Amino acid sequence: MTLSKMPMQTDHTRWLGNLNDELNGAALYDAIAAAEKNPQRADIYRRLAQAEREHAIVWRNKLEAAGVTLPAFRPSWRTRVLAWSARRFGSGFVLPSVAAAEFADRNKYANQPDARAAGLSAAEHGHATILGNVSQRERALSGGDIAGHERWHRGASGNDLRAAVLGATDGLVSNFCLVMGVAGAGVASQAILLTGVAGLVAGACSMALGEWLSVLNSRELAQTQLQREAQELQEAPEAEQKELALIYESKGLSRDEAERVAARLMAQPDTALEALAREELGIDPADLGGNPLRAALVSFVLFALGAAVPVLPFVFLSEASGLWASVVAAALALFLLGAGTSLFNGRGAWYSGARQLLVASVAAALTFGVGKLFGVALA
Repeated sequence: MTLSKMPMQTDHTRWLGNLNDELNGAALYDAIAAAEKNPQRADIYRRLAQAEREHAIVWRNKLEAAGVTLPAFRPSWRTRVLAWSARRFGSGFVLPSVAAAEFADRNKYANQPDARAAGLSAAEHGHATILGNVSQRERALSGGDIAGHERWHRGASGNDLRAAVLGATDGLVSNFCLVMGVAGAGVASQAILLTGVAGLVAGACSMALGEWLSVLNSRELAQTQLQREAQELQEAPEAEQKELALIYESKGLSRDEAERVAARLMAQPDTALEALAREELGIDPADLGGNPLRAALVSFVLFALGAAVPVLPFVFLSEASGLWASVVAAALALFLLGAGTSLFNGRGAWYSGARQLLVASVAAALTFGVGKLFGVALA
């Protein structure tokens, strides 16, 4: 082995950290399995613990081959607390926290080539999906599905409605504050109008660019993950089949049924890749996160519609009358948009509308006061 290829001290530290993470994961899953009363779910946790121990062997072998003396393993404070909580209050008490942690750590091996080569990166994605499925299923069994059929839980369609209301609100609040700041300086209505139009165009372009980049980066990340998954499917089909079977079992299938479904899907590479993309990575291969141009256009229009409200009165009115009309129009729009948020925040319409109107009014008054101070100073 040449000097350039010898593992560095930073590798030793990383390997030791990975080893401790995997051993902590195994210890935690063992504790949850012991506290779980459902035999099927307990078996899932035990197999997850075994998978973590197999991952730990990868890092232990690397450390031992490099001549590193391994300290005795001691579970972390977090592992001990969660394990005690599982024994004391049941597995369901800690499951949401464990599932959230697995989801947050699903990409921890993405930038470690030796971990990817050992198939650990894909396995972490699989574990996050499995825990998420088990957690969702447990919530459903405890009443989530019943609640979902109640009128006040259904509401409107979440993401699209939320994006529309918040996008228009963003444009309204930012441009209303801008207009009030310039009006506070005592400039003519033509200058206020010009400033408001400039703020509308600049803000809408900024929002559209941000949304375009966000969706584009999301698509590119999804494409990269699909390519990586296809490579792992080709290099380690048996491991991928085991992960897929475990995912379906976590959704409620029996072990035999899950293994049969996974084997049937893995018989066709294209079908297998699509199933792994959906179940393990949470990616829809036909969509990949949406159309960036459409997202940018929608963002531009929504922001512009909100930003136009405090500006339009200055097209027809001048000075004081235009200012008061702008305040009234913005206040009404703020209340209506705030009331619209009650469709997805669970609050009452009057409360949501009044809250948004109050907060935005304070911001507008502050910018008006700043403009007033600067206007006096400049004069």
